Amino acid sequence: LPPGSCRAFWGWLNAVFNKVDHERIQAVGPDRAASEWLLRCGALVRYQGSPKWQQDYNGLPTGPLGKYKIEAINATDSCIMYRGFDYLDGLEHVTDIKLEKCMYIQDECLQRLSETNNLQKSLQKLKIISCGNVTDKGILALHKLTNLEYLYLSDLPGIREKEMTFRVLQQALPNLELELDLD
Repeated sequence: LPPGSCRAFWGWLNAVFNKVDHERIQAVGPDRAASEWLLRCGALVRYQGSPKWQQDYNGLPTGPLGKYKIEAINATDSCIMYRGFDYLDGLEHVTDIKLEKCMYIQDECLQRLSETNNLQKSLQKLKIISCGNVTDKGILALHKLTNLEYLYLSDLPGIREKEMTFRVLQQALPNLELELDLD
């Protein structure tokens, strides 16, 4: 293989995994469609009323449309990217998101996340860990998540203006518990 072709192939494949299928969202509902997208990309989901994480795409629960509502997303080591974030629009019950070692997560993703109306209402807990493309701009965009109660930030080398960024975020979200591990 020519140099760089493997990386180009994975980039292409990730773009395919993250392509939004609006017809599928209409057919199966936002939670099922988002579950399929997240699991295809290597993330896990947990549904309301269930203590266990769903990780097997082929084992997705079946039942009446809208029966299973996503409550938590663990995107550790997943290939989710901005292109697929339209899947989050219809999710009304997500309280907890963990983004860890997500190489395609960047400031635009966090901005999109914070502009998603349903997540502004429901999201209470967010962890962003070892996402190398996240900068101060992305963290500052989180100020729109007005119900966010807990934010954990760790190993984010793109954050350069730590004090200023966190002061602005704390002023915008005075009830936010901010836990940092950025040294």
